[in-house]
Amino acid sequence: MRVETWRPSPAWLRAEVLIVLALSLGRSAVYSLIALAQALTAGPLSGQSTSLNSSLREDAWLDLLYQLLSIAFALVPVVLVVLLLAATAGSLHQALGDLGLDLARPLRDLGHGLLLTAAIGVPGLAVYYLGRALGATVEVIPATLATHWWTTPVLILHALKNALLEEVIVVGYLYQRLERLGWSPGRILLASALLRGAYHTYQGVGPGLANLVMGLVFGEWYRRTRRTMPLVVAHTLLDVAAFVGYALLKDVLPL
Repeated sequence: MRVETWRPSPAWLRAEVLIVLALSLGRSAVYSLIALAQALTAGPLSGQSTSLNSSLREDAWLDLLYQLLSIAFALVPVVLVVLLLAATAGSLHQALGDLGLDLARPLRDLGHGLLLTAAIGVPGLAVYYLGRALGATVEVIPATLATHWWTTPVLILHALKNALLEEVIVVGYLYQRLERLGWSPGRILLASALLRGAYHTYQGVGPGLANLVMGLVFGEWYRRTRRTMPLVVAHTLLDVAAFVGYALLKDVLPL
């Protein structure tokens, strides 16, 4: 699909970035920081918990419908930023290429995604348990969906949704727009990582810092390779392991 190349002004780009973030992960960051402040005033973080991927309705079929709708609507900002990037890149194909979100090198992207999964996953778990031991992290319950035939597929879709939302917007889109605004690579890297850390602070100080480090690693990866596909692969695998692993093992192991 070809579109006319568009050269937005710096003022337009600044407004666009603020609006995109307000519709997506910037909004999440604000609520997350407020949640952290509330948790800190409520007592020790070690005695508190937060749940992810909860059931939305008691009826199984209605819950499935609401789960799928929540995933679909959450991905709308991803579609929006791809279209905005396509308007300035000249085509949808070029925009996806600039994001590194195409299938130009699937095996290499998969391999790099697996490497990033290992590099981030084990240290991330260590930081979580250290944070729990130090009382700086709430107990995170990755999945509280009721058990149905569709539970595992929906949890996988939630993982993919999170990966696309975060890596496309916080890495690919934000990097490209801030580059157009003349930001230095170091400043962009820090802004992207701080945003990632901020919208995870509802889990406590530890996960916020761990995700900040993850943001530095993922951001530098994109700066060097201009590929978000390995980041999407790694993020999806990390969330699948957390969500599905917990759902399958919660009644077997003392997690």
